[in-house]
Amino acid sequence: MAPLPGAELVQSPRQLYRYLLRCCRQLPTKGIQEHYRHAVRQSFRVHSDEDNPERIQQIIKRAIEDADWVMTKYKKQN
Repeated sequence: MAPLPGAELVQSPRQLYRYLLRCCRQLPTKGIQEHYRHAVRQSFRVHSDEDNPERIQQIIKRAIEDADWVMTKYKKQN
C-alpha cells in the first residue's frame, strides 16, 4: 500500500522528491511536517552523487516503503 496515489509512477529522483514532499503535507502537525521535510532534503543531499541506476531504483523503492510506514504510523495515532 502506498502512502499517496501515484507512488507506482515514481521513476526518477526528482519525481520521488516531489512525491515525498506531498506526503509530508499530509502529516498532522506543522512540526511533524517540518521534521520529515528536513529528513527528505537531507537524504537527497546524501544521495545526490549516486549514479548507479539499480541503486537509484533501490533507494526509490525504500523511500516509498518508509513513507508508507510513516503515514501509517500517524494515521493510527489519530
